[in-house]
Amino acid sequence: MESEPANETIPHGDPFALFDSWYREARSTELNDSNAMALATATPDAMPSVRMVLLKGYGPDLGAGGGFVFYTNSLSRKGGELLANPNAALLFHWKSLRRQIRIEGPVDRVSEAEADAYFASRARDSQIGAVASDQSAPLDSRATFVSRFGEAEARFAGQPVVRPAHWFGFRLMPRALEFWQDREHRLHERRRFARDPAASGGWSSTLLYP
Repeated sequence: MESEPANETIPHGDPFALFDSWYREARSTELNDSNAMALATATPDAMPSVRMVLLKGYGPDLGAGGGFVFYTNSLSRKGGELLANPNAALLFHWKSLRRQIRIEGPVDRVSEAEADAYFASRARDSQIGAVASDQSAPLDSRATFVSRFGEAEARFAGQPVVRPAHWFGFRLMPRALEFWQDREHRLHERRRFARDPAASGGWSSTLLYP
């Protein structure tokens, strides 16, 4: 086989800046839900679960040391697990770019003001759906859910939809971020960043075998 270039394409530096660069590129190349990410949670006795959610904010200024924000019904399975064991992992996979990013760290709640502001920005049907859904609870039939949606729609007719108290956001504060780039001959490139107060910029990093 032809030799694979030895140049590194994932540099050491600020992982938030690198995430921002990759994310912005993905926003223009992924056909659907470029902000979709797998969210892995676990119970206090280490039983894991994973599902897809949508990233709704990120940056080095979100929380102490930066963060990645998503919203959910806190009475759902994921919400209950995050409240009981406030640690999680995220995974972005952008097939069009042949890239993925793994992010790990503790989580906390966003403020009530942040949750209200984001809820108010959602489409009205999404707001009403959040009111109508007892997410993760057993449902006897779809007709019941549709009926509950209609009841909520009527209740808030002609007025703003009030955010349910159990519907709010979580912020994951990364302790580690790992970037993976597809390269020829399966000689992929992989770099892991770890929070390190002693390092320049607050992060250390190392290449890993893919």
